[in-house]
Amino acid sequence: MTVSLQSVEAEALKLSPEERAELIERLILSVVPAPPLSAAWQAEIERRISDMDAGRTQPIPAEEVFARIDEKLRRAGA
Repeated sequence: MTVSLQSVEAEALKLSPEERAELIERLILSVVPAPPLSAAWQAEIERRISDMDAGRTQPIPAEEVFARIDEKLRRAGA
C-alpha cells in the first residue's frame, strides 16, 4: 500500500496544533539529526526540567520574553 504525501498531509492537519508541532519536530530530526549534547548541557536540561516539575520555577511565555528584550533594547537605544 502506497501512502501519498497528500493523504499524510490531510491526516496531519487533523491533529491538534500541539501534536502538529511535535510531528514537525520529529520530521525535522529525521532529516537533520540534532547534534549530541555535552554532558554539561544534558545535566543543565535535566536540572531545569526537574525544577519545573517540582514547581521551583515557572515557564515564561516566549512573547513575554521577547517583549522584555525589545523593551531593554529600546531603552538602550538599539
